[in-house]
Amino acid sequence: MDVKRVKDYLYWLYYQYQLVTCSYVLEPWEQSMFHTITVTVLAMVVYTAYVFVPIHVRLALQFFSQIFGSQPESAV
Repeated sequence: MDVKRVKDYLYWLYYQYQLVTCSYVLEPWEQSMFHTITVTVLAMVVYTAYVFVPIHVRLALQFFSQIFGSQPESAV
């Protein structure tokens, strides 16, 4: 892939983002505030998923393994 195609593709993705969020109708200072809030919320969601989802998956697996009768790992 050449750099121009990647640049055009990223520009197209950003354009699609602006169309979906309707942020193209905002003034520049409103756009920067909107993008800052959006990136902050997205970062918090990713961080929360990274920290808490594995814990909940492990607890769910332990719960269902006890329900379906397999022995806990400490008893083996």
